Amino acid sequence: MPDKTYKIIEVVGVSEESIQQAVRNAMSKASQTLRNLDWFEVTNIRGAVHGGKLEFQVELRVGFRLEDSPVN
Repeated sequence: MPDKTYKIIEVVGVSEESIQQAVRNAMSKASQTLRNLDWFEVTNIRGAVHGGKLEFQVELRVGFRLEDSPVN
């Protein structure tokens, strides 16, 4: 089994629906520009109120595997 090396980034997902949807939004957006996403960790949950409406904000650490092939 080959060795694995990960890069960790932080992203914040936002949703007016729920904390779970904020996580899904963050991971969906991250997957559009990153390959090899393997895991995430919720590090912070917060919210805001805008005109009486709740906005859920979830901070995530996202780990993705670095590729074995060198970049040209």
